[in-house]
Amino acid sequence: MTGDLAFIPLGGTGEIGLNLNVYRCDGQLLAVDCGLGFGGPEHPEVDVMVPDAGWLAARRDRLAGLVITHAHEDHVGAVAHLWPALRCPIHAGPFVSAVLRRKLGEAGLLTQVEIITQPLGGRWTVGPFDLEFLRVAHSVPEAQALAIRTKYGTVLHTGDWKLDPNPLIGPPTDEAAFARLGEEGVLAMVCDSTNALVEGHSGSEAEVRRNLAALIKGLKGRVAVTCFATNIARVESIAMAARAAGRQVALFGRSLRNAEAAARECGYLRDIPPFLTEEQSADVPDNRLVLVCTGSQGEPRSAMAKIAADTHPHVSLGEGDTVIFSSRMIPGNERAILRIQDELSRAGVEVMTADDHMVHVSGHPARDELKRLYQLVKPKYAVPVHGEWRHMNEHANLAETLGADAYVIEDGDVLRLGPGTPDIVESVPVGRLAVDGDRLLPLDGDVLAARKKMLFNGVVIASLAVDGAGRMLGQPQVSAPGLFDGTDDEPAQIAADLARAVIELPAPMKREDGALREAARTAVRRALGRRLRKRPSVEVHLLRV
Repeated sequence: MTGDLAFIPLGGTGEIGLNLNVYRCDGQLLAVDCGLGFGGPEHPEVDVMVPDAGWLAARRDRLAGLVITHAHEDHVGAVAHLWPALRCPIHAGPFVSAVLRRKLGEAGLLTQVEIITQPLGGRWTVGPFDLEFLRVAHSVPEAQALAIRTKYGTVLHTGDWKLDPNPLIGPPTDEAAFARLGEEGVLAMVCDSTNALVEGHSGSEAEVRRNLAALIKGLKGRVAVTCFATNIARVESIAMAARAAGRQVALFGRSLRNAEAAARECGYLRDIPPFLTEEQSADVPDNRLVLVCTGSQGEPRSAMAKIAADTHPHVSLGEGDTVIFSSRMIPGNERAILRIQDELSRAGVEVMTADDHMVHVSGHPARDELKRLYQLVKPKYAVPVHGEWRHMNEHANLAETLGADAYVIEDGDVLRLGPGTPDIVESVPVGRLAVDGDRLLPLDGDVLAARKKMLFNGVVIASLAVDGAGRMLGQPQVSAPGLFDGTDDEPAQIAADLARAVIELPAPMKREDGALREAARTAVRRALGRRLRKRPSVEVHLLRV
C-alpha cells in the first residue's frame, strides 16, 4: 500500500536482539538498525543468528537507506551478513562508521558499501524522510535516537538510551533537543522497553568507575575483567582503575582490539596508554596485570571461554586470581555464562558479578527515565519495541498513564501510523537465519534440522561395496562417532545385521541403488533402535563396482 506512513519491525520486537526496523512512507522504505542475536538454549545448534531480510531485499529498489543508531552487535552486527541482499547506502555517526569499516573489511565488502558518516546531532534527508540524530547516553559511544519527519507526522525512534548525568564518554542525553522535538509535535515514539519492569533509575557509569577502582585496588594476583567490547567508557574505567592500582592492562579478544582502534580513531581513550598485547602480558608479574577480555555473554570462542577451559595459549588463571563480570546476562545466554563462571570457580578463581558488587549499570532506561522522556516528547502514540512481551506490555501500560495511546505489535506487523488512527493493516514474512560460516541458513531448514538431530541423537555412517548384481564385496563398515566408544563391539554387530539385510534382499532390488540404500538404512535403524532406543541420523554410502 502507498500513501501512508507505516512502521514494520522485522526483528527485535517481542525479543531481545536481532533489531531490524523498517519505515514506509508513500511506498519508499527506510531501514533502521541491522543487528544479530545468539542461538541460546532454544537453538543449541546455532551460535549466531540474524533477521531474515528476504521481504526487504525483495523491495530493495525502494529502500532509500539504512540508518544505524549505535555500535552494539544487536543493532549493527548483521550488516556484513545482510548488506549483500540489501545493497543500500548506510548512514551512521563517526564511531559506528569506524566500527562498520572494520566489520565490512573483514567480510571483504568495504569497497562495495557506501557509508555516509553523519555528524552527531546532524540532520539530513533520505528520500521522503527528513532525518535528525538526537544524542543519547548509552553503554557505547555516540548512541543516537532518530527523529523521522514525514508529511504524515514525526516519529521518534529512540534506539537504546538512558538518562545518565555523567556517562564519562560523551555528553548526557540531550534533553533539550527532545523537549524541542516535543514542542514541534511527535506523532509516535518507538521506544526501548528493556527495563520497563525496573523501578527507579538505571544508575550512572560514574558509579561503576568508582567501584571498579576500589575493587581492583584491593585484589591480589591476576585480575581479569570481561565486558562488552564496545563499552568504551567501561574499558577506560578498567584502565584507570588498573593504573591507580599500579597495574598494566592487556586486551584479550579481537572484538576488543577492533573497538579500541575505532575509539582511538574517533578521539577517545586519549589519556590511556596503548594496551599490552596478549603475548606481552606473559612478561608482567601477576600482581601488576589486569586483563580485559571478550566473552561476557559466554561466547564459546571468546577469550574468557578459552581462559575458563584452560585452553588459552597466553594465560592461565587459578588460585588467587579474580575474574570480574562487568556486564549483564542477555536473556538466552545464562547457561553459557554460568558454565564459564563455574569452570573458573572450579579452578580456584574468585568470580565477581554485578550481583555481588557495583560493577555494572544498565544502558537502558528504567521506569523513571521512561516517564521523563514521555514528559519531554509528549508523543500521541507509543510503540514499545526492544524487549520481550512482558517488557513491552508493561511499557505500554506506563505510556498510557502518561497520555499516549500505546500499540503493542510483533515482528512482521505493518502498523500504519498515518493518516488516521494507527492500525495493523497487514503482516509480512519474518524469521531468523543462522550464520554458518559464509552462509545464512533458515532455522527451519533441512541443514539445521539434521544438525539438531545429530546433536542430540548422533549420526551413523554405513558404507558397503557391491558388484553389479548387488553381491557384497567384503564386509560393510559402520561408524557411529558420539554413540559408541572405541571398545564397543556394537558397530560390528550392526554391520553384521546390515550384511544379512542386503543378502536377504530379492535379486531385482539388489540391482537398484535406491532400494539397496533404503534396505541398508532400515536395517541400521532397527539395530540401533533395539540396542540404544535412539533414532540417530543414518547415512549410507554405497559403492557399486
